[in-house]
Amino acid sequence: MTASPTIDPLEGYLVLDFSQFLAGPVAALRLADLGARVVKIERPGTGDIGRGLAFAGARAGSDTVSFHAMNRGKESLAADLKNPEDLAIVRRLVEQADVVVENFRPGVMERLGLDYESVRATNPGVVYGSITGYGEEGPWRDRPGQDLLAQSIAGLPWLQADPEPSPMGIAIADHLASCHLAHGITALLLRRARTGIGGHVRTSLLEAMVDLQFEMLSVRLTEPGALTQPVRGPHSAHSYLPAPYGVYPTADGYLSIAMNPVPRIGELLELRELVAMTDPQTWWEQRSRIETLIADRLRTDTTETWLRILDEADIWCAPLHTVDELVEHEGFRRIDMVQTLQRSEADGTRTEVTTTRMPLRIDGVRPRSASAAPSLGADSERLRDELAPHAEQAAERAS
Repeated sequence: MTASPTIDPLEGYLVLDFSQFLAGPVAALRLADLGARVVKIERPGTGDIGRGLAFAGARAGSDTVSFHAMNRGKESLAADLKNPEDLAIVRRLVEQADVVVENFRPGVMERLGLDYESVRATNPGVVYGSITGYGEEGPWRDRPGQDLLAQSIAGLPWLQADPEPSPMGIAIADHLASCHLAHGITALLLRRARTGIGGHVRTSLLEAMVDLQFEMLSVRLTEPGALTQPVRGPHSAHSYLPAPYGVYPTADGYLSIAMNPVPRIGELLELRELVAMTDPQTWWEQRSRIETLIADRLRTDTTETWLRILDEADIWCAPLHTVDELVEHEGFRRIDMVQTLQRSEADGTRTEVTTTRMPLRIDGVRPRSASAAPSLGADSERLRDELAPHAEQAAERAS
């Protein structure tokens, strides 16, 4: 018997999001996309630093487009956690929360009295999720937890060297850490449903980067001498995979070719020298030669022409799209991952943002956000009114 697609998996759960740009808010976003009620706790006046950190300089209304993208479907409570009155309001919310998410440096939540042990004392079943840059211990503990820095400490740019170290151009550490935290939170919610026991799940940008490189690190840890820095070819897409694995220019674009036997590629591209390379060891030893021959051949015709030839032979290959080619393609439209959200600004104007949707379907339905990202403090008054009855009940119990 399947669940109704109209019932979101996390409907009815209250999540408090103390985090800011980027991993924590995206972890909370993943919970919001699954139906949880997410209340974002923000500093009055400035709010989440993501409101001002503009990806590509793009803004929509009073906030950045990236802030809209990672905070859709949330509510915003502006609260100064150093102000006793505001802190008391937040603590009342904490007592009711199912989930708390934070990504401060180690020690910050303890100083506020909002760390896991303090929260658990008044809310024993709480599920508490923490993201740091590099864990709670060790020599990197207090370093800034930022994506490029985490990539660098974890060695990812070294792996991408071509020929100089080259980091990923997207915030991969933040995004993967957000997935891991959301995964851990939902697992603890499932445990709580079975046993009544909450818990504290932690991850870090560093751990996300280590996990991403599990193949390479497993080889290094199992056979310490196996990972000498190889000589990459001019079109190699991976340091530790042989030719023809790479990205090649065509007459009008680029074509990516994955793991394929070099002689078979030689047959299809009419390159006799490659047809003769039947020993797989030569695919390593002569990567530069192989990749140069393939590139010179592919430059003589269009990407579409070569795709037709290689696809018919079931070769693992794909066109390399620009962002414009991607979003304008029928394949992009068919996965239905775009939504347009609107909100009212303080001056009465309407802001419209077109962004992505959750990369999952639940019972065949892809969840859609119920609302746009909130303006700073947009829900403060309503949340305070909502909490007032709880405060009165607590006072009565105390007397």
